[in-house]
Amino acid sequence: MGKLNHFDSDKFHEECGVFGVYSPNKVDTFSLIQFGLFALQHRGQEACGFSVLRDGFLLSHKSEGLVLDSFREISNSKCYHGNAVIGHTRYSTEGGQSKKNIQPFFGEDSHGKSIISIVHNGNLVNAKKIRKNLESKGITFISEHSDSEVILRLIQKYLHEYDNSLERAIQKTTLDIQGAYSVIVLMNNKIAAFRDPNGIRPLCYGMLNEKTYIFSSETCGIDSVGGFYIRDLFPGEMAIVDQKSIRFSLLKKKKYTRRRTCSFEYIYFSRPDSLIENINVYEVREKSGEKLYEQHPVEADVVIGVPDSGVPASIGYSKASGIPFKPILVKNKYIGRSFILPKQEIRERIVNLKLNPILDEIKGKRIVIIDDSIVRGTTSKKLVSILRKAGAREIHFRSASPPIIAPCFLGVDTPRRKDLISHNINKEKIAEILDVDSLEFLSMNSLIEILGSTNYCFGCFTGNYPVHKK
Repeated sequence: MGKLNHFDSDKFHEECGVFGVYSPNKVDTFSLIQFGLFALQHRGQEACGFSVLRDGFLLSHKSEGLVLDSFREISNSKCYHGNAVIGHTRYSTEGGQSKKNIQPFFGEDSHGKSIISIVHNGNLVNAKKIRKNLESKGITFISEHSDSEVILRLIQKYLHEYDNSLERAIQKTTLDIQGAYSVIVLMNNKIAAFRDPNGIRPLCYGMLNEKTYIFSSETCGIDSVGGFYIRDLFPGEMAIVDQKSIRFSLLKKKKYTRRRTCSFEYIYFSRPDSLIENINVYEVREKSGEKLYEQHPVEADVVIGVPDSGVPASIGYSKASGIPFKPILVKNKYIGRSFILPKQEIRERIVNLKLNPILDEIKGKRIVIIDDSIVRGTTSKKLVSILRKAGAREIHFRSASPPIIAPCFLGVDTPRRKDLISHNINKEKIAEILDVDSLEFLSMNSLIEILGSTNYCFGCFTGNYPVHKK
């Protein structure tokens, strides 16, 4: 799991972002993958890597740290110019933080030549069982516990059985694996991209020009390289691109596919400028704020949002209420998500280092403070303390999501159930713990209304998941 001493450990963490480009001709794959992964940096800050197809050979680079730091290590970028590339930016969940678990994973032929590479976002619920079975047949693994490598070794196994047909190998693999997966595979001068039958983790595609295809966890990745978004891959759909065309197929019979995209993508994970399933993420967050006021109006002098993901909801709350929104909490944008604080007394000051209030705008004021969610409640409590010390007369806390009562096992790093403040404590007790004058959450009915249907995974709010943990 992720480090518990991250300064933002009171948040859920997406496991990773995936990105891929295919062109029939040689292009600047080095710059394309750098821009694409940088745009997806918010989905993972611990490590990144990529594989380039150059003159029929796969070349890979992987390292710990942020995307730009990783790319600075490369002295000769022209070595990574080719006609296709896939990449991954990582926040560790399954597999932990070992360097052996950094993606992409790749497979080699008998001569040690890399012939296939894979990047994956999500978690499999039956990975341990599959891995044990493959190891019993003599298949070796490089990573310690990665379910992403399980997908790769299964594909390799079926490639041998199906005359090196990547399409058939992926189809057979998806009959074995269960869980959440958005995957991009690079092999034999072609790219394949596919999603699980519930479409839990996002994956979309677009084009850079009439021949160059782009696959990305979010549309912001496509935007970053100057491409245009076409659509999200359907749940259980596979796309294969080669020098001649792009082909789409359903991996299983249609009756077994149903859309259950993670609702937390809209609440926190995705960048606000992205579209997920053609729905504008920013609009969802702003509407959440509007709904919060409709549900729980209050008289106040100012609305503030916890940067960055709480700001759109606070703007929506202000719009609906007429209470002015002010960016009173100033964020230090240079701190980075992976700021490590080894000493307890220093860790306790981290909220002040990350967010500092404009004191004159707080003293004597009735304040509505809005965050995207409340997970452990530790950061929320410290923020309230800061506002109290600054002289706030009243503090009304609003969460732009329902109470989080269950951890996720489908590709998200979350606290244990007992550490979730809403798991077994009612709203009134939480308000007392946070020291606020009132506390309210967005209702499930409002969230469903904003998203437009129940075809989403709401597991962290209900404990009911589209895939059951093994």
